[in-house]
Amino acid sequence: MRIEQVRPEDIERRSFEIITELLGERQPSEETAHIVKRVIHTTADLEYAESLYFSENAAQILSRALAEGAHIITDTQMALSGINKKALSVFGGQVHCFMADEDVSLQAKKRGVTRACVSMEKAAALSVPLIFAIGNAPTALLRLDELIRAGVVIPRLVIGVPVGFVNVVQSKERIMTAGVPCIVAKGRKGGSNVAAAIINAGLYRLAEEK
Repeated sequence: MRIEQVRPEDIERRSFEIITELLGERQPSEETAHIVKRVIHTTADLEYAESLYFSENAAQILSRALAEGAHIITDTQMALSGINKKALSVFGGQVHCFMADEDVSLQAKKRGVTRACVSMEKAAALSVPLIFAIGNAPTALLRLDELIRAGVVIPRLVIGVPVGFVNVVQSKERIMTAGVPCIVAKGRKGGSNVAAAIINAGLYRLAEEK
């Protein structure tokens, strides 16, 4: 097997070329390609070309919300760590994860619910435009769905990509019908890295357009 010689600064560009080649006739639309290919680049999983669901104009809505300084809510520190905060700060945005907050932990224990549920409630009380990037906890997505349907919060966009088995598919199907813009990884696949990759794809596209 021939080893391909690639300069360090060209590795990412070459990776995206390979992704394009491997997708063949399954190329995503021009509108969503930067997101789909960034997720595939992060996961090495070509199935995301079919499984990523975009509500109408979701890719443009993500870019617009980021450009306008929307704050991002995650359900894991891993997703928070994976988001390019330097790129986000250019547009005045911030990223929050309330999962480890003491008040969240105390409320969750008192009520017998997950910290993910309570963290969504805490986020919903913020008085800034919000993007929710959920990559781990289906209970976060289910509680967010309830808050949306009750009119407590109206996110600019929901990224619903929790990974796993218990209520994962159901939570994604619920958020797809919640009446808000969304990007969802249909099925059981996803993860915090996927949530971060979608945000970063939007940020990098904005940087290219500046």
